[in-house]
Amino acid sequence: MKRLITICAVTLLFAGAASAQEIANFSRGQQVVSPEVYDGGSVTFRLAADYATTVYLSGNWMAQGEGPVAMTKGPGGVWETTVSGLEPEIYTYNFIVDGVAVNDPVNYKVQRDGTRYLNMVFVPGERSAVYNEAAHRGTLTTLWYDSTQLGLNRRMIVYTPYGYENSKKTKYPVLYLLHGGGGDEEAWTSMGRAAQILDNLIERGEAVPMIVVMPNGNPNQQAAQTLGLGTSTINTRDPAYANAYVKSLVTEIIPFIEKRFRVIAKPSARAISGLSMGGGHTLTASQLYPSTFDYICPLSISSQDTPEIRTQLRALKNDGYRLYFVGVGNTDFLYEGAQTLDRILTEEGLQHTFYVSEGGHEWKNWRLYLQTFAKLLFK
Repeated sequence: MKRLITICAVTLLFAGAASAQEIANFSRGQQVVSPEVYDGGSVTFRLAADYATTVYLSGNWMAQGEGPVAMTKGPGGVWETTVSGLEPEIYTYNFIVDGVAVNDPVNYKVQRDGTRYLNMVFVPGERSAVYNEAAHRGTLTTLWYDSTQLGLNRRMIVYTPYGYENSKKTKYPVLYLLHGGGGDEEAWTSMGRAAQILDNLIERGEAVPMIVVMPNGNPNQQAAQTLGLGTSTINTRDPAYANAYVKSLVTEIIPFIEKRFRVIAKPSARAISGLSMGGGHTLTASQLYPSTFDYICPLSISSQDTPEIRTQLRALKNDGYRLYFVGVGNTDFLYEGAQTLDRILTEEGLQHTFYVSEGGHEWKNWRLYLQTFAKLLFK
């Protein structure tokens, strides 16, 4: 018996040592706090890198043309710099160590942008409060569906609100939320904080409980590139594939969702929104299928003024809708094109909201637009 106890003790000792070794692999060097956020929007960034000769900080709050900030080496080889005056938001950053871009090794908060992973820093405030986890959280589900239109088995992410699983009879409206160029089906949950925004708004009673469907808008992809799946050679310039993704969205994805989830299968319970490329998909879907969505919210988009577009918008007006929300930043490179859409909508008599915010073609605006128009949906 004593021998068995001894063997068990030795085994536990080796197991503990192995565990400690694994932990050591991730914690070599001096431990630092980074980022450290203070009241008033000041943030201190630190990196333990005694070996480095130069360390710079690069962040998405920096103005275009503004170079990275040089960090100062202190005791123990810890590099440090403080940034002041950041407004409440989520910001991304990385370090440049001897010319090589690296992430902050002590910050576990990251987001994926295409094939890049960037650290996040949260500056607290009213605007960014809905980016944190709510007390009651919905569910994110990964689903695959077969697209005859695109000839692929494809992936989407679906958000269902808190309580969906426990309420077997309640039916919900649906927001189809589309990503931009370079993004994929995870963009709105990774960078856009869509789940957290909806959780918080619903919990506060500021938004109607809804399902949110986030498909992959790249017609040649099965799913996000990080899954390592092959792509198709579909030629979107071929007339046979004109607006192929939009057709798939309306004729394949919507029926798929309405068959598998408890939804209100009516135009009055369908909304569509997208940013940039997804904003273009939003415009196309609402104009080619005017009786499908009663809530239309293109973000950071540009429009031409053509007879065809005006004819389609008149058809949309005649068919009826409940909300048309256009969001764009005042320094967005598509701002003039968005103004063109605003002018056409006004001249054609389509009631709408033209929401202009500070800033450009960036996630801080798209997160703001989502938390703004989500409060207006299905009411």
